[in-house]
Amino acid sequence: MLFTFLLLAAWASPEPVSPPRSAPPAGVEALLSRQQYERFFPHHHPLYSYEAFIKAAAYFPLFAGEGSPEMRRRELAAFFAHAAHETTNGGRGAAGGPYAWGLFYTEELGCADGHCKVYNTGGNSPYKPAPGKSYYGRGPLQLSYAYNYGLAGAEMDLPLLAKPELVSQDGITAFKTALWFWMRTQAPKPSCHDAICGKWQPTTEDRRLKRIPGFGMTINIINGGIECRSNDPAIKENRGDRIGFYRRFAGLLGTTVEQDCDCADMAPYGN
Repeated sequence: MLFTFLLLAAWASPEPVSPPRSAPPAGVEALLSRQQYERFFPHHHPLYSYEAFIKAAAYFPLFAGEGSPEMRRRELAAFFAHAAHETTNGGRGAAGGPYAWGLFYTEELGCADGHCKVYNTGGNSPYKPAPGKSYYGRGPLQLSYAYNYGLAGAEMDLPLLAKPELVSQDGITAFKTALWFWMRTQAPKPSCHDAICGKWQPTTEDRRLKRIPGFGMTINIINGGIECRSNDPAIKENRGDRIGFYRRFAGLLGTTVEQDCDCADMAPYGN
């Protein structure tokens, strides 16, 4: 009898097994697909891969993770607008248009051979430059100055003061430094995250100085001392480039932007 049972079992049709279901995308991955990313940055450097961005963003769960879906997409567009502007190889007459060339460069041009020593300072911070190292702009938001490399490295447990070159050699590290800068409050400035999400509430003095939440405030935080309130044609063009990227990416993500995205009337912060 046992032999018969085994024989029948051997010839029985197996029960169909359903393939395991993959979990739906979460976090930033739910807002931005690989296809969208490649459409944003069709000429991006291999360092700036979609995978590197998604892995880096996982370390900052509040990035593009607060507020309505529209607000989350707006923050994503704002972050990429600045990253694209800081690393672009585009311009008037560029193939595919000026907004197709973001995330092209990994390092500040003209600095790789030690010509930009102005960045080799720790200021009043405890983070002093290491001998023989340079701290010029690297990565999506062009992390600069020894004190920023040192603070970012200390807070993310990365040896950036000793090895600043990691920011332009490892994609995840590159995006992590950019997101660190985006998310971190450095008083008296709010974080870019809080400014674009509306979490930062300007004081009476801020309002007098025309500082209000939105994309314009993120320009002020990143480079306000040079770009805000300037009527220099080249600098106005820089602001316009940031705003142009912002509007393009927001449109591709299906979200809206503020009526006024500029910082032309905002007072910048001191050093």
